[in-house]
Amino acid sequence: MSKVEAITLRDSLSVSLTVGAYGIAFGAASVANGFSVVQSCLLSILTFSGASQFAAIGVIGAGGSALSAIASASLLGVRNGLYGVIMAPRLKVKGFKRIIAAQITIDESTAVALGAEKRGPDAMQHGFWLTGFGVFLFWNLFTLLGALSAQAMGDTRAWGLDSAVPAAFLGLVWPRLENNRDRALAIGSVLFALAMTPVLPAGLPIIASAFIAIAVGLRP
Repeated sequence: MSKVEAITLRDSLSVSLTVGAYGIAFGAASVANGFSVVQSCLLSILTFSGASQFAAIGVIGAGGSALSAIASASLLGVRNGLYGVIMAPRLKVKGFKRIIAAQITIDESTAVALGAEKRGPDAMQHGFWLTGFGVFLFWNLFTLLGALSAQAMGDTRAWGLDSAVPAAFLGLVWPRLENNRDRALAIGSVLFALAMTPVLPAGLPIIASAFIAIAVGLRP
């Protein structure tokens, strides 16, 4: 194994394990909100989008309708479609492989792939596939574990699992802030998201902050 392959594998595994472990919180929360173990696992397998899954079970758990749950989950899942636009010309996959790529096009696989792009197209593609399949495997395994042990775990927030995803993203984003413009953009987006948190529903402040990046990117 070359040095580049080893670095890509290390990055992929570290993100996959960190984010996958958060599936425990989802599995436990899903059962606590009235879903069965099987339903919880199917949500992770078929939806495979953490924010959307939490939104769906949150709406149902609060007494909302299935339509409201689907609408909330779909709105948060829009970002994955945007990732697909970015990754499609880089992956260049066709046929059934394109369907598989679409299923694992998530925050983590996209971030690791783009982070490895400087090491070459092969490293970028390996980073995408390794991270995508890694997160899928661990997320679903830990979802099952969380769903089965929901009663024994009690309040999942006490385990600190809610910090896993932000910590993983910080590790992915920080090395990519190579100049003052990038750092200022990141800080501005964070401040905007924090300001919108009391105003917008959960999850939407992050999506709204993306428009800041778009506005900056469109400037000459």
